Amino acid sequence: MSVPAPHLPDAGAPLVTVDGLTVEFEGGVRAVDELSFTLEAGRALALVGESGSGKSTVAGALLGLHHGTGARVGGSVTVGGIDVGAAGPAELRRLRGGVAAMVFQDPLSALDPYYAIGDQIAEVYRIHHQGSRKAARARAVEVLDRVGIPDAARRARSRPHEFSGGMRQRALIAMALACAPRLLVADEPTTALDVTVQAQILDLLHELRRETGTGLLLVTHDVGVAAESVDEVLVMRGGREVERGPAARVLGAPAQPYTRELLAAVPRLDGPARRTATVPAPAAPAGAAPGEVLLEAVDLRREFGRGKGRFTAVDGVSLTVRAGETLGVVGESGSGKTTLGRMLVRLLDPTSGGLRYGGTEIGRLSEKELRPHRRELQMVFQDPVSSLNPRRSVGESVADPLRVAGGLDDTRIRARVRELLDRVGLDPDRYDAYPHEFSGGQRQRVGIARALAAEPRLIVCDEPVSALDVTTQAQVTALLADLQAELGLALVFIAHDLSVVRQVSDRVAVMRAGRIVEQGTVDAVYGSPQDPYTRRLLAAVPSLDPVLAADRREQRRNLGKELAAA
Repeated sequence: MSVPAPHLPDAGAPLVTVDGLTVEFEGGVRAVDELSFTLEAGRALALVGESGSGKSTVAGALLGLHHGTGARVGGSVTVGGIDVGAAGPAELRRLRGGVAAMVFQDPLSALDPYYAIGDQIAEVYRIHHQGSRKAARARAVEVLDRVGIPDAARRARSRPHEFSGGMRQRALIAMALACAPRLLVADEPTTALDVTVQAQILDLLHELRRETGTGLLLVTHDVGVAAESVDEVLVMRGGREVERGPAARVLGAPAQPYTRELLAAVPRLDGPARRTATVPAPAAPAGAAPGEVLLEAVDLRREFGRGKGRFTAVDGVSLTVRAGETLGVVGESGSGKTTLGRMLVRLLDPTSGGLRYGGTEIGRLSEKELRPHRRELQMVFQDPVSSLNPRRSVGESVADPLRVAGGLDDTRIRARVRELLDRVGLDPDRYDAYPHEFSGGQRQRVGIARALAAEPRLIVCDEPVSALDVTTQAQVTALLADLQAELGLALVFIAHDLSVVRQVSDRVAVMRAGRIVEQGTVDAVYGSPQDPYTRRLLAAVPSLDPVLAADRREQRRNLGKELAAA
């Protein structure tokens, strides 16, 4: 089945025209304030800014998603010749999918868990083309194949939970492409994806634009993603435009102080490696660091399932963590990073291997025997929304480790929690507030406060900044560094963002398919990587220089071939 050509806009008319857009929500919250811009057919524009700057609200306005929500929308929005504000239900239905399509941030919530991926894509096609089930099914397989899903005819019968995070995002892009729209609106399409999957999604969007002439509006807080993906950048703050222009100019020579602040907060591979007062630069031999060995894993292994369904998530990992240092653990999704982190604090039991903490073998201790060590080994989870009970105040959640430890009455527990909230930069008077009343960065601070409550010696941080904007990310990593210097903590920092790991770590371990393929000092691993997989990870990190984007894409392709051959 041939791919339908994209609908062409009227000659000379912009694909998107936004003029004086204002969006105000209940309570007088003005999310977007007098914003104006245009987007030509075949071009790409990125809306960049911190969380809460109004980026996603603008994206929703382009597809009329604020209709019927109670939001007050002013100004005008025209997409493909359709006046979105004046459009009725039938015209909005034609707009959504046929003229413009949206790729949402979280594919798990955007895809129906009960239906096969192919059926969901076919449904979109039939709504707009009134074709047969067979034709819709063929189109679903075609677009899944186009976005790089292997064995698309078979995988079209799979449900969302059977796809990896990157494959789910590709499926959403396939769904958006099903009706060959003129415009793709991608709302944070690579947030929380590992660096190689992120690079694959960005390369895919680039190729689709080149081949189909589809316009792209990219919403992102990741300035590096914008640099590699778009022609123009519009920087937003507080619902207003701060700066707009060609990507090379805005990101290379920003005119506004706020844009310069955003760029300064972006972690970079060419930035200085971390050095702290508590952990001096490690001496030879490579990979060693001064200080007491606090935690040691020896040939650690973890298997899931039974019989033919048995799967090895961590396969013979050996490493050490020294007092006061940060060990970074990097790798793609599915490489075993989180499983390893959970084993290090005994939230998961090892299948085999040794795990020694402070010289004591803890890998085989019963829960009762392990209890004295629990308070010294804590974890900060990736998603603070799911790790905090929505029915309890943040103060009560932070107090849990103190109540388990015992020895303090309610008055002293409350005082201790207020002290912890203050230490992580939160207002102690918000003790009784609930998780939904906090921003993403603030919720992550709550998670850090809860981990600190037990006065641990080691904290495993599992992707603690993956979904945060660059300025909030910088604040959280700076907080962890300050707490480490103040309290002498050892940290295991798990992340897929190699730039962040370089900034916060003393040593780095690179994982692939459950094994450590390379580990050593930051300077050694980043400066002279020995394994092709490590080189591929580094090549996948977006560059802030748009001129280098094409070179990076070619380098990634070549390294992918080298890794496949190896």
